[in-house]
Amino acid sequence: MIDFQTHPDRYRHWQLVVAPPVAYLTMKVDADGGLFEGYELKLNSYDLGVDIELYDAVQRLRFEHPEVGAVVINSALDRVFCAGANIKMLGRSSHAHKVNFCKFTNETRNAIEDASAYSSQRYIAAINGTAAGGGYELALSTDYIILVDDGNAAVSLPEVPLLAVLPGTGGLTRLVDKRKVRRDLADVFCTTEEGVKGTRALKWRLVDEIVPTSKFQNRVDKCAADFAGESDRPASAEAIVLSPLTREMSSDRITYSSVHVNLDREKRQAEINIVAPDEESPTSVETAVSAGADFWPLRLAREVDDALLHLRMNETEIGTLVLQSRGEGKIAQSYDTLLWENSAHWLMREIILFWKRTLKRLDVTSKTSFAFIQPGSCFTGFLAELVFAADRAYMLEGEFEDKPGELASLRLSNFNFDLLPMANGISRLHTRFLGEPEAVERAQALIGQALSAEQALAAGLVTYTPDDIDWGDEIRLLLEERSSFSADSLTGLEANLRFAGPETMETKIFGRLSAWQNWIFQRPNAVSDQGALRLYGSGVRPKYDPERI
Repeated sequence: MIDFQTHPDRYRHWQLVVAPPVAYLTMKVDADGGLFEGYELKLNSYDLGVDIELYDAVQRLRFEHPEVGAVVINSALDRVFCAGANIKMLGRSSHAHKVNFCKFTNETRNAIEDASAYSSQRYIAAINGTAAGGGYELALSTDYIILVDDGNAAVSLPEVPLLAVLPGTGGLTRLVDKRKVRRDLADVFCTTEEGVKGTRALKWRLVDEIVPTSKFQNRVDKCAADFAGESDRPASAEAIVLSPLTREMSSDRITYSSVHVNLDREKRQAEINIVAPDEESPTSVETAVSAGADFWPLRLAREVDDALLHLRMNETEIGTLVLQSRGEGKIAQSYDTLLWENSAHWLMREIILFWKRTLKRLDVTSKTSFAFIQPGSCFTGFLAELVFAADRAYMLEGEFEDKPGELASLRLSNFNFDLLPMANGISRLHTRFLGEPEAVERAQALIGQALSAEQALAAGLVTYTPDDIDWGDEIRLLLEERSSFSADSLTGLEANLRFAGPETMETKIFGRLSAWQNWIFQRPNAVSDQGALRLYGSGVRPKYDPERI
């Protein structure tokens, strides 16, 4: 089983040193520390295990180090920054693992960009030597790239000439969209094995600055200090230690404190049940801060995030996620209100941003998601975003015969219109109502109300509202029908339907690059016995089928 929980004390590949207001995240990959057997992680090449540690460090820097305003990503190896994703690992991996590895790596890169853009914690890449493929892609995710100018250090994206694949973690898109490299120069760059050095790298906007070896470290330190000086993060704030999650696992169940996951492998589905606390939120943000990592919205985001990653990487045959909730709507609403009213506070901001990233992880997960709203549900405000992220939502009309007097309800809040955008840059409700913008205004007028099934259906917030007589059969037929469809066609269907509206760099990476990378990873030119990924480093030239598809 691949476990996404770790801690700096257990890192094998990264060293995290905090020297307020700057942190140094140093890559020193243990060559013998691969997640699987059969390859060595030489020259700071990486696999999923390396990226799991990087993701953990990025999360901890946001919560555990409010005093840090700038982060330097550098290397402990002489004249080597990072050689990118380990080729032998890719050559040996299953297709599903390669694609999910690229997706998780992209999400981690996005988290770095999110920290620079919204958390006032800017990232700098200090490239002391070779940065190839995924190594340069890591640098591309930072806010500022400094390259040592020693006559040898170079940046490159050599996947096309060497491996018959594409930069798998957004390199092409970041090159032209983020760094705005000219298309023709980008074409030259991406087909040049040895990459680009010094003055040319600066001129082509591949890096932001080149510095001689003798001045390199001083310049990196000065740049980091300058960036940190512009940060609004509170240096004296209490750190929120991300303590280990409470999690129990069995063959058919994963139990966290507020998330219960039930697995039905025969039906290829998983129920994700969100459980609200028994008591209302603290009355002040200070009390919430004192709760630390046990503050419910933060704990919930961490648990949902971990559950999604587990299901994605370890349960690849689970095709349908059933999203449900349980608890008092008013209690969930009290937490929603506290977050919203204190959204400028550094910790509340980080929790909101974490929930935003977790919802995005659900959006790009290649599994069907259905939300079922029943009596006792607590889909309110930021929790209601799970309903709007789902491919369909079913809400019970009326009551269950064996539970008279209990009605399902759905509550909207400001969160459903602001602060939790999708990858396309707009809210899920704005995306939902692209063709009827007036429906968004009507929905905003319903904020705070406990909406019945009839009201939710009339507002376009749910898909169907079966009554007690039809509920069981409707849900059973829905799930049976979904499991009978081709998994590949559903992945394509859902990915195309979920991201209507504007296109952003992020939607291009997941919708365009991920799709083509998925296809290329299956082509014989890359993965056959005579393909580039299998033969790389053997001294034998790959044989390519020249047919253009």
